[in-house]
Formats: sequence, C-alpha cells, structure tokens
Amino acid sequence: MSLTRRVAVLSIVASIVTLALKFTAYQLTGSVGLLSDALESVVNLTAALMAFAALTIAARPADTHHPYGHDKAEYFSSGFEGALILVAAGTIIYTAVQRLLHPGQLAELGIGLVLSLVASAVNFGVSRLMLRVARQYDSITLEADAQHLMTDVWTSVGVVGGLAVVMLAPGLQVLDPIIAILVALNIVVTGIGLIRRSIGGLMDSALPAAEIAQIDAAVKAASGPDVQYHGLRTRKSGSRRFADLHLVMPGQTTVNAAHDMSAAIERECQARLPNMAVTVHFDPKERVGAA
Repeated sequence: MSLTRRVAVLSIVASIVTLALKFTAYQLTGSVGLLSDALESVVNLTAALMAFAALTIAARPADTHHPYGHDKAEYFSSGFEGALILVAAGTIIYTAVQRLLHPGQLAELGIGLVLSLVASAVNFGVSRLMLRVARQYDSITLEADAQHLMTDVWTSVGVVGGLAVVMLAPGLQVLDPIIAILVALNIVVTGIGLIRRSIGGLMDSALPAAEIAQIDAAVKAASGPDVQYHGLRTRKSGSRRFADLHLVMPGQTTVNAAHDMSAAIERECQARLPNMAVTVHFDPKERVGAA
C-alpha cells in the first residue's frame, strides 16, 4: 500500500476516535457548540473514506478507456468533501437557531471540554502529517483532508474557548448557539474553497503562473535562449502535469535531432516540476517566417 493511502487510513482511524470523543462530550454537556463540532467530525469520517477510495482509484495505471490515467478521481473526492462541509454547516446553523429559540441548560462542561481538546490534539497531529505527505506527493485529496482537519481543530478551539467563558459565567449561555453559528459560517468558507478548486481541476485549468515560468525556463535551457516556441498549453490531472508546445526549428532538422530535442525539453521540465509530461510539435522555421 502506498504512503498516501496509509496516511488516508490513519485519517479514517483518527476520525473515528475524534467522533466518539466529541459525541460523548455533547451527550455529557448538551452543548450545541460541541454538537456542531461533533457533526463536523462526521464529515471528517465520510471525507476520509472518500479520500481513501479516490486515492485507490487514482493509483490505477492508464488503460484503454483512460489513457491519461485515473488521477482526476482526486478532484471528485475534494469536491465531495466540500459539499459535505456545506451540508454540515447547514445542519449546525439549524440546530443552533433551535437552541436560540428554545434555550437549554448546559452540564458537565469541564469534562466535555477536556474530551474536545483531546480530540483536537489528535486531529492536529494527523493533519500535520497529512499535509506534509500531501505536499511531498502533490495530492489534492490529502491536502483537502488535511486542511479540513485543521479547520476542525480551530473550530474546536473556538468552541472550547467560548464554552470556557460560559462555564465561568453561566449567565452567558446564549454564547453556546452563537458560537455554533460562527463555526458553521467558518467551515462554509472551507467548503466553497474545496469545491472551486475541484471544479478548476476537472475543467483542465492551466498550471499556475509560477509553474508556467518554470516550463519556459526549462524549454530555453534545453533548446537554447534563441529558439522560439509558441502555443504552450498546460493542465493538471491529480498530481500529474501535462504541457504541449510548438517549437520552431530549421526545416532541415533531422527526425533524430528533433527527437533528441524533445527528450531534452521533457527531461528539463521534469527536473523542475514533478510528474511532468511534455509533448513537443515541431514547426519549420521557414514556414513560420513566411506566415
């Protein structure tokens, strides 16, 4: 099993542990703030399962029906996670509004907050590991899951801080549903961001300007600063990058020389950007000049 999939399994285990801790905290206290935190952990578990499935599919080699591989499965995972976050936010807001309309007493806040903090510590450790592996393997699925876990950590910190105030000043129990609503609004931003990024990947958005600059430098380093090229197109599929371009060469260039030039450009691009595939089309210099 690959490292990315092992980390995804770790995320599933962590989600189960934190889910149990947070729902126990809610059952003990009756706090809708802690309920909102627990509901986000439900999203974490579902997203972790989806991430593992997406990484399993993305790891499959190219075949007849998918000649470019299955890497885009990762975008479905992050988009699905973003949608789940929005559903969780809606549920949290509904529950919090009901508590505002029908106030209830909170109990056992001390032990509830301790359980929530333990769950946050688990999420923090796992999210840091996931983010490091995500950057190492350029995985949008792991990155999305790691960012969501960190959002969960800050959510929990906010909930715990607010409820600590309530514990010290029982007359401020109205803070509990207000905190829950603020938590929901915060995770909406995360959900929308994940959906937008997933849509961008599925729509074959161009690589970032910084990476395009790396490709430009690689082409010039491999073919010489005076060689012209045009028609550069780029896209990304999961962790894999694709680029194609038209290189202007003298008409008498041999096939062997053109092949060597193409291979040199691809090697140079791959040295600067991981998982890079480059397709080079050659245009005769004489025809380009005439046009």
